[in-house]
Amino acid sequence: MKIIVTGGAGFIGANFLQLLVPRFRQHDFVNIDNLGYASNLASLEGIDDSANYRFERVDIGDAGAVEETFARHRPDLVVHFAAESHVDRSILGPRAFVRTNIEGTFNLLEAARKHMPAGAGLFHHVSTDEVYGSLGEVGAFTEETRYDPSSPYSASKAASDHLVRAWARTYGLPVKITNCSNNYGPRQFPEKLIPLMVLHALERKALPVYGEGRNTRDWLYVDDHCEAIWTVIERGQVGETYNVGGGFEAHNIEIVRRICSVVAEETGCRQSELTDLITFVGDRPGHDLRYAIDSTKIRRECGWAPRETFESGLRKTIRWYLANRRWVESVRTRDYDGWIERNYGGRGDHLK
Repeated sequence: MKIIVTGGAGFIGANFLQLLVPRFRQHDFVNIDNLGYASNLASLEGIDDSANYRFERVDIGDAGAVEETFARHRPDLVVHFAAESHVDRSILGPRAFVRTNIEGTFNLLEAARKHMPAGAGLFHHVSTDEVYGSLGEVGAFTEETRYDPSSPYSASKAASDHLVRAWARTYGLPVKITNCSNNYGPRQFPEKLIPLMVLHALERKALPVYGEGRNTRDWLYVDDHCEAIWTVIERGQVGETYNVGGGFEAHNIEIVRRICSVVAEETGCRQSELTDLITFVGDRPGHDLRYAIDSTKIRRECGWAPRETFESGLRKTIRWYLANRRWVESVRTRDYDGWIERNYGGRGDHLK
């Protein structure tokens, strides 16, 4: 089977390939990625010389490049990870999110429609729980929850979900969709909450927390997410959507304090040295209060369940960052510190 993986040098895509390329040597994996700021070929070390793996630098926003790539490879399966995914960046610069998440998905769907025979193959679209908007104190997102996106990021992902379903209904393209909760784990670009807090704690930098840290998320270890995607590819029903959650819900401030505790244990410092670094900053616009995922459908129909607890996954994650400082430095561009300052520093007049 020929498999095209989009965004395979990014966080989730790279972990997906790290898991599956060695496991399925009978399949050929083609990783297409534009090597944007959050992508890193170092994340693919160990599989990059595998006989069943190849990398091609392709921007999914370039329709011609996508068409040419699909024409050459004629994939049996497309696993679509490629996306602009950081909410804060979408607020400051939404255009890139429209181009990649909406136009890029359109380009992929058109190429798949042309180069996968009618009714054959599979287009698997990886999406987010953020398309559903914000929950109150109770309840959880199901596959029937209405879409109510709050940010340019979530709106662009909602649009891409609708495109995928429309191409299935209009053109008969075989598709499946997964909507996941917040991922964490090795190889995540350090602008996201958990790696940002881990690295700042290690470097004794301020730990910026929005508002009072009361926003709540469901956390999913990245390898569990990747296993869920492959399980849906193998066992899920064509045309169906499956929500994927880790089953662990916590306030952001609790997550930060747990990170401080584990980093202290792993490095031998006092926990108070790290918790004293917590700095509350002004909240971001449209910050959803709470996300929670009901994973009943994927558990019942596909037999999937997460293997990691949050405690075990967090410790694995922190140990990975401790052991891979070279990787960390390779993804921190000259603009990285500037981005952190622009995004968080401007909120300093709201310190609490």
